[in-house]
Amino acid sequence: MMMYQDYPAAYQSSADSILEVNKPFYDQIREAKDQRVLVESFEIPIRSGFAWKVKAGQVFRVTAPHGPQVGDFNIWNAHDPRERLWASRTRQLQGSYVSIYDRLWSTLPFMRPLVTITDDTLKDYGIDEHGGRIHDLLGTRCDPYINRLLTGKDFDHHCHSNLTRAILPHGLTEFDVHDVLNIFQVTGLNYESKYFMKASPAKAGDYLEFFAEIDLLCALSTCPGGDLSLEMWGPNAQDPISVCRPLGVEIYDLNPEVIRDWQSPQCSPYQGQHGLTLKNSMSSK
Repeated sequence: MMMYQDYPAAYQSSADSILEVNKPFYDQIREAKDQRVLVESFEIPIRSGFAWKVKAGQVFRVTAPHGPQVGDFNIWNAHDPRERLWASRTRQLQGSYVSIYDRLWSTLPFMRPLVTITDDTLKDYGIDEHGGRIHDLLGTRCDPYINRLLTGKDFDHHCHSNLTRAILPHGLTEFDVHDVLNIFQVTGLNYESKYFMKASPAKAGDYLEFFAEIDLLCALSTCPGGDLSLEMWGPNAQDPISVCRPLGVEIYDLNPEVIRDWQSPQCSPYQGQHGLTLKNSMSSK
């Protein structure tokens, strides 16, 4: 098993930075279960996707209502889809795997937290014997293009396709689908530095919970690989439909008193011109 070195992270924040999470505030959201009201819940069938909106200040959960199942998750600003999850920067700021208090960050030039994770029933998974961890930002969604290259066949229910179909009613297209958070998925890097996936440990009733920092459009795909306990490619590949299960979503309103002192985060205040200056075209010659 790989040994992780105690070496300082590249990105370090100052004491008053937005990177410093107000943990007591999010603890209060998590613990005040009697201070929230369920306003919507639904299940997403196997090998499909669905998109929904969440208001700033609401809490929502992605649940495993029927047992282990992996989900590929995308997020956008509900009012401007150019602002969306930036998986690679989130890896740098939070980590390649996320749990309670971690945030999912948006793209440039917006650069702010879209959500903060407030609860995670699988937070104690840790690092397994193969170096695997859960809820990863390392890998991206499966897609029909690479599937055609690997198998020579077309298949229309990869997570990329599921997400594409899910967001079409909201005016978005395939080009808006982006790198994902893999919910309930255990992954890691092997000795060849190649990405591996393991069977999901989620059980019926497990969930990952988020606090919406701004108005959001979210989309989730129920991965066609199901709980990833069966191989999808290679000499031992088989159709994993027998291990596919729905995923659930729950959206809650919070008592206004719980978030009384909270404000939606602003975009990065950088106002520079990237070192460029504009010459006055009307200047005298």
